[in-house]
Amino acid sequence: MYASHVGIRKGDCAALLSAVAAGGFTLFGSAAYMIGENFTVRVAREGRDWFVWKKERLEATPPRLAELEAFTTELSEALLPTA
Repeated sequence: MYASHVGIRKGDCAALLSAVAAGGFTLFGSAAYMIGENFTVRVAREGRDWFVWKKERLEATPPRLAELEAFTTELSEALLPTA
């Protein structure tokens, strides 16, 4: 996907990771909900939130938002430095 980044996916959520000089990885940008194999952006339209990729969109429903939040939390904890 990106030559200098590692992609990680769980369920319908994904993120890009960058290598850091001290070893390990850091989050590049933010985690995203996926439509097929594509990263989406979250936008507000018609009074509701949507995950959008090109002309495709999915409503940002509470279950989808919860899945993305859980993925983001799990990923953040996994990226914490170890002693």
